Amino acid sequence: MNTDWEMVIGLEVHCELQTATKLFCGCRNAFGDEPNVNVCPTCLGLPGSLPVINEQAVEFAMRIGAALHCDIRPSEFSRKNYFYPDQAKDYQISQYDLPLNADGWLELPDGFRVGVTRAHMEEDTGKLTHIGASGRINAALHALVDYNRSGVPLVEIVSEPDIRTVAQARAYASELRGILVATGASDGRMEEGSMRVDANVSVRPVGTDAFGTRCEIKNLNSLRSLGRALEYEAARQIALLESSGTVHQETRHWDESAGRTESMRSKEEANDYRYFPEPDLVPLAPNAAWQERVRDGLGAMPADRRAVLASALGGAPTRAETDQIHAVVDLGHDGLVTAAAGAGVPAKLALARAANEVAAQSDAGLQLDPASFVSTLAMESGGQLSATQSKAVLGVLLERGGGDPAAVAKEMGFEALGSDTLGAVLDELIASRPDEWARFVAGEDKLMGIFIQAAMEATERKANGKEVAAELSARRGSEVARRS
Repeated sequence: MNTDWEMVIGLEVHCELQTATKLFCGCRNAFGDEPNVNVCPTCLGLPGSLPVINEQAVEFAMRIGAALHCDIRPSEFSRKNYFYPDQAKDYQISQYDLPLNADGWLELPDGFRVGVTRAHMEEDTGKLTHIGASGRINAALHALVDYNRSGVPLVEIVSEPDIRTVAQARAYASELRGILVATGASDGRMEEGSMRVDANVSVRPVGTDAFGTRCEIKNLNSLRSLGRALEYEAARQIALLESSGTVHQETRHWDESAGRTESMRSKEEANDYRYFPEPDLVPLAPNAAWQERVRDGLGAMPADRRAVLASALGGAPTRAETDQIHAVVDLGHDGLVTAAAGAGVPAKLALARAANEVAAQSDAGLQLDPASFVSTLAMESGGQLSATQSKAVLGVLLERGGGDPAAVAKEMGFEALGSDTLGAVLDELIASRPDEWARFVAGEDKLMGIFIQAAMEATERKANGKEVAAELSARRGSEVARRS
């Protein structure tokens, strides 16, 4: 990006709450069902139907507010009026000037704080599918609408315009996703639309305080798309301004395949929606006792869990370890690491196995109980399994969802070699490689790897690499002492 300009970014994140039913009716809240099967007169807005608030949705929304350090306040639902087929009743029930949560903040991993203006409740809209070559409304032959999503409970989290870089925007969205999942309020699955990001972006000359004209980029469904869309839109606005053009406030669509934003419509203001209080719902005012129960029931947030792992390592994490910590916490595998460290397994070993071998199976939905994980790593750190064998055993345990690692190791032929057997193998290797052994004894350390590899092959990988290395070092020391 041109260094004479800076971005000003605010993000609006919509997250669906994982309640069993919708926000104002008893229809099932589920992703992937056949279209238009989870509907009723209330979520279709038929005459005579009345909304009834979902208590669990309110509690989930309060959890989000508490996790974001918001004030939880008395609130009111309003009707947001617009005419579009994704909402059959031509209005959306949302919170406008009296949101449930307000004035919070979210701290990024580097310590930078982004203000949270509000985190308000509203119902989701239906899903439109435009049928045509591009899948966009301007080229559609017709459109299909699925009202299963209409009425699903949402919390919209609106940040202050505190973000200045693409990296900060991605870090904010990633950290927020981790918080949403940690509260249990949402699954945060961007690929399924249960977390969607709208980005408001403007540019201004570096060193100035006035905001530029902002454009809103709608429905970004991945961190990659968020980053690419912001970079493109900032460059577009800068090019306009540097050529004496004008940036118009508007809503834009991100075209992932083309790698560009495209104009959708002029940006609406609040008065365009003709908000007025929802006449069929009373104000929402959670009492102090309920708020206290929600705050007390919050578990550890991602930042707290990362701090626990960093502390278990016994020193400042390296960059690679920091990346592993983030990956493990994001995937929810930090409990495996803390369990292993608590049982005496080296924390660095447990972190590496969780961030690599266990994480590699996460996409397949495979899980591993802590007892199996701890037992496997105890065998590795105790010398009964080599690193390669331990990884293989973990792979089998993940496929099975757990089990006895000792039994799996035996089943795979990974019984530990006795010292006599290992000694005989090394005797034979040294005798067959006299020149290499002489160079190793003379100090050519890189030959250690050749002898270890040969020992592993000779024992069908039953030997423990650490034990082989230790025995080779001991023999070299004895040889040097004998010659001197």
